[in-house]
Amino acid sequence: SERDEEFVRVLAEQIGRALDYTTLRGDDSQRGLTVRGRFNHVIGRSPAMAQVYEMIVRAAQTDATVLLHGETGTGKGLLARAIHVNSERRHAPFVHVDCTTLPAALVESELFGHERGAYTGADARVIGKVESASGGTLFLDEIGELPLPLQGKLLRFVQERQFERVGGRETLTADVRIVAATNRDLAGMATAGQFRSDLYFRLRVVEIEIPP
Repeated sequence: SERDEEFVRVLAEQIGRALDYTTLRGDDSQRGLTVRGRFNHVIGRSPAMAQVYEMIVRAAQTDATVLLHGETGTGKGLLARAIHVNSERRHAPFVHVDCTTLPAALVESELFGHERGAYTGADARVIGKVESASGGTLFLDEIGELPLPLQGKLLRFVQERQFERVGGRETLTADVRIVAATNRDLAGMATAGQFRSDLYFRLRVVEIEIPP
């Protein structure tokens, strides 16, 4: 009946809005819906968060290096992943490196890998996080905790995408998109000599402030 038709039309509109809000999207390669949306796990509908979402989507369309700045617990990791899944690199790896948990003596090896015999206990060649992320996104979480001596080597990689494994002589390259996050005042740290200013400016090609 006409009443049934009107009911179905209104219901369809409501379902459509619900799907749009939760960013469930259809996948052309298979039937049904896939949860590969933009912000499925991020809570917030305020104007401030709307601006963040807009910047995330715009940043995702490029390969520009992104710096996410916000307090602990504001969802920087989720937003970093949102950049990845909305980019052309979505089908490649998303590699998360937490700089707060890396022992200072092993940071370089963790990032760039090492050759066999590079140091005591290095019994085999190990691929670092940078190589693991090749073709995809490398997320450097809490970049402000990265030891100052290693920042120069990271700067070279950010600029040229080139690196050497620890104990190796061969110059390698990795095609990765870099997203960094911090709860620290990197500008203030750079002024105080606690963080390389040239690295800071290379990381903040696109800077997104996450509200508390």
